[in-house]
Amino acid sequence: MTLATAPHDGAEAAAPSPRETLLTRAEASVFLEGKGIRMKPTTLARAYSTGSGGPPCRHIRNKPYYPLDLLETWAEAQITAPAASSSERQRLRREARRREATS
Repeated sequence: MTLATAPHDGAEAAAPSPRETLLTRAEASVFLEGKGIRMKPTTLARAYSTGSGGPPCRHIRNKPYYPLDLLETWAEAQITAPAASSSERQRLRREARRREATS
């Protein structure tokens, strides 16, 4: 689904771009699978309702839609750098958090 947004009364549109590609939960699940992240539509629903770190979504008349650009950014953030051990992975995560805190 592509959502076209138009300015209201001469004001800027709330969406970041004039046309935004939105995916349903089923489509988002297939998209994430292509990125190597297996999340069923029910898992996406649970992640949203519990606030457990799932991808961001918009609601249109109580139906969730996932903006493609935000979904892609979220998916890329889930993939870590290669690590030879769990301790190295923890070290890399600490370093990444420090870099985020300083920027």
